[in-house]
Amino acid sequence: MADQGAAQGRDGQRLSTRETAERLGVKPETVYAYVSRGQLTSRREPGSRGSTFDAKEVDALARRAARREPSAAGGELAIRTGITLIDRNHCYFRGVDTSELAAHYSYEEVAEWLWTGELRPGIRFTAPRDGLAAAHRAVQALPAHSGPMDRLRVGVIAAAAADPLRFDLSEDTVVDIARSLLPTLVDALPSHTRKPPTTDSLAARLWSRLTSEPADAEALRALDTALVLLIDHDLAASTLAVRVAASARAHPYAIVSAGFGALDGVLHGAASGLAHRMLVEVLDRGSAAAVVADHLRAGRRVPGLGHRLYPGEDPRARALFRLLEDVPRARTALQAAREVITTTARHTELHANVDLALAVLSVSASMPAEAGETIFAIARTAGWIAHALEEYTEHPLRMRPSGQYHGPRPPQPLP
Repeated sequence: MADQGAAQGRDGQRLSTRETAERLGVKPETVYAYVSRGQLTSRREPGSRGSTFDAKEVDALARRAARREPSAAGGELAIRTGITLIDRNHCYFRGVDTSELAAHYSYEEVAEWLWTGELRPGIRFTAPRDGLAAAHRAVQALPAHSGPMDRLRVGVIAAAAADPLRFDLSEDTVVDIARSLLPTLVDALPSHTRKPPTTDSLAARLWSRLTSEPADAEALRALDTALVLLIDHDLAASTLAVRVAASARAHPYAIVSAGFGALDGVLHGAASGLAHRMLVEVLDRGSAAAVVADHLRAGRRVPGLGHRLYPGEDPRARALFRLLEDVPRARTALQAAREVITTTARHTELHANVDLALAVLSVSASMPAEAGETIFAIARTAGWIAHALEEYTEHPLRMRPSGQYHGPRPPQPLP
């Protein structure tokens, strides 16, 4: 049988699916994932029952993978992914410019497309009754001063406990969990309105959890755009944590918990809060120059400026600023942000990043400083699920580096 051994064709040695998987160090299902991504070419020989692969092409892919994923002995970890590409001041999801996606589709539509490859216009995510009730009770039990990330972390754990199918890692079940988890996290947050929407878009429901201000169409469009733009950003710290958890075959709720853990730092998800507080201070003092000077004098970076992946302006910031120009209530905060940019431009080439744009949105809508972090966390949850789906097709526990021991050489006496 053709799929049980190597085949010989006119163009050289052909490998079975099993042999190809062994050479690449992956599962047979992953071989066909490579085919769908255009990284391998399969062929069915006449009379055979399985696909065969060109040995030279397989070996070339293995060499490329080896260069991207250095051994545990050293080097920078790189992971194959077909989700996000950041290239020349642009960000792409599956090859499509993220700004274009955000301009044409809602957050839920883009999330569904990332998970399944299918675009479903008008799709809405709804929370299951049991999961939402468990998350809501857990969130209500927290102290009143608890922050939004505390509530999200507790909410995802409670939702997991209410789902007996959480250990089923089949693609369909994971996607179903994702569709229910996102609205559960949003709807479990305390609402700032008497009757929060339950059937509107996820962005509309999230708005009511972030501010008591009414949501006009332009402002809501800006929030939904921010959610799309923040879905993923290659292998950020939280996404790497998610991939490691998924490699150990943690269930979807657990991988989101891993992402929340890595996100809870000032250098990652919380950066927008610093930009928010800076803009509030600029508005209170009436001077961007004085606020920027205070930051520099204290040896602090000016929040919302610069990004290590973009030599120029962050494309996410550019897209969000463009929309905020059409939001009347955002004009004052937008002007403050522009003053910060022009003030620092005298001495540095740092450009605005998405945290500054998020800060304009949160300040203009009278949201708390933590609102940007909440938007970031909800948005990125969809990306984490996409990465988990990808990682579940790889060899389990493949991200197991070896430590370089620098402690005392044994044997040592008992302490």
